Amino acid sequence: MRKLALSDEILMSIEKPARYIGGEYNSVMKDKEQVDVRFCMCFPDVYEIGMSHLGIQILYDMFNRREDTWCERVYSPWPDLHKVMKEQHIPLFALESQDPLKEFDFLGITLQYEMCYTNILQVLDLAEIPIWSKDREKGDPIVIGGGPCSYNPEPIADFFDIFYIGEGETVYGDLIELYKIYKHSDMTREEFLIKVSQIPGLYVPALYDVTYHEDGTIASFGPKYEEVPKTILKQVVTDMSSAVYPEKPVVSYMKVTQDRVVLEIMRGCIRGCRFCQAGMIYRPTRPKDVNVLKHYAEAMLDNTGQEEITFSSLSSSDYQSLPELTDCLIEKMDNNHVNISLPSLRIDAFSLDVMQKIQDIKKNSLTFAPEAGTQRLRNVINKGLTKENILNGSLQAFLGGWNKVKLYFMMGLPTETYDDITGIADLSEEISELYFANIPKEKRDGRVMVSASASYFVPKPFTPFQWAPMITPEEFQKRAYFVKDKFREAKNHKSLKFAYHEADITILEGLLARGDRKLCQAIYDVYQSGQIFDAWTEYFDKSNWDNALEKNHIDIGFYTYRDRSVDEILPWDFIDIGVTRKFMEKEWERAQAEVVTPNCRMKCSGCGAAKFGGGVCFENKN
Repeated sequence: MRKLALSDEILMSIEKPARYIGGEYNSVMKDKEQVDVRFCMCFPDVYEIGMSHLGIQILYDMFNRREDTWCERVYSPWPDLHKVMKEQHIPLFALESQDPLKEFDFLGITLQYEMCYTNILQVLDLAEIPIWSKDREKGDPIVIGGGPCSYNPEPIADFFDIFYIGEGETVYGDLIELYKIYKHSDMTREEFLIKVSQIPGLYVPALYDVTYHEDGTIASFGPKYEEVPKTILKQVVTDMSSAVYPEKPVVSYMKVTQDRVVLEIMRGCIRGCRFCQAGMIYRPTRPKDVNVLKHYAEAMLDNTGQEEITFSSLSSSDYQSLPELTDCLIEKMDNNHVNISLPSLRIDAFSLDVMQKIQDIKKNSLTFAPEAGTQRLRNVINKGLTKENILNGSLQAFLGGWNKVKLYFMMGLPTETYDDITGIADLSEEISELYFANIPKEKRDGRVMVSASASYFVPKPFTPFQWAPMITPEEFQKRAYFVKDKFREAKNHKSLKFAYHEADITILEGLLARGDRKLCQAIYDVYQSGQIFDAWTEYFDKSNWDNALEKNHIDIGFYTYRDRSVDEILPWDFIDIGVTRKFMEKEWERAQAEVVTPNCRMKCSGCGAAKFGGGVCFENKN
């Protein structure tokens, strides 16, 4: 019988105690005396969000296949438990063993969203692990970060021992073998980290120096020692079909955000949208074999009892075996009353036949992402969608029985004008007109609803827009009110809805996305002021950030609103993602010239990702 880290009294006094007791179905228990390495995977957000993250499920399964390693999980305690743990000096613990994190060899933190950075410090603080990497000694856990935000690790560099750049299925085995030598020898922590830096894809920030010009831009960035590499090459799984994948994912006792089986059908995207970081950092596009997917789908459903399966990819429509896969699953799942969810469909590849089959009983709303209101701006961002694609896809949806459409847009995109944002209202109105013009009154099942939402555009590292300025929060608000008024003026305004995102949180996301090491102390000060769960509106307090930025002489405009020269050294330039800087510069120029770049299957643009030797780059070259 496991002894829980929290007493019954505490568990009864907090919200959703199932977040902290572990013991979930398919979770892995091992004898800690029989393993050499203890690894804890952390998602620095609440349990329900973290349990929905596919990357942790994959690594959890991969580590636990090793006889010498036991991998466990931890998530950010909700503020109610955070308060109790601080007051009663209860160290943060892993779910499976309920042992304190400070007893582990590794703490692996997933960096999925910039606004979780204060939660990283929360986890380290509650775990009683020194927050600053320079203060850790040999007996302390090795803190390693990975995930999309690790492609600019500099704003949090001083809190991590290692960043893993790339896909986790590749070099973790080398790291664990090296760690075992370090653990059982008199090797110092610094000696170990120098050896770690020589493993491809592993970045040790303490081994690099950065200097600055008087204007705040970077003057130089490089390693302190000769044996430490100048650039870090992203690690890539070239054969997705044989890559490790969990057949028995952990199933929670409570409802989580994505309460379903997740089937990853491919990585990468052929499209090349210029705003999309994922589309660049996960190149090249690598699909999984359809027969492998059929096996995993059946095994995971059998091993979890879940009643829904969803496909994971950046653009499901571009998976070439999608019709075969969906037909097979529909046939198998129909008798078992299992629902199939198909996210990430492109409106120009909209398959009404497939959607009819999988949503035959209940037609939920369909979601499309035009991203911009006019064709001019869609060309700037390389969306590759025409107005005709959008209208035709919406019409086919209405004819198929759907009457709710959700549209996603961004505001503040490079070169955006008021004509472009007027196009958001105009396009939404035209889609509603299609419904009234083509669906007879007797066939209308309730009122048509076209819901548009606009997010505040954030330029991200390793995109052609990494040099672009953001608009100010005041300008975003002004444009949002302008579009809202346009929706109110529309003829079919009762069938239209418009919503927009929080500007204060997003501008900080922009700061952290393209920031450098100067932000580490500010983030620490924000956490020290009591700030956690910044991504949650009810806990976000802008004044804590304002105070910390002022105290540390951080000019938010320097990181967000200014134009950057393509000659400037960027904080992430030492990372090699395969896609070349030259390609990014060329795409930035093409964006400003409103020129569309064809997708990878139409024509190779020579982005550089072919250096990894697999995927779409070689599809037709056998």
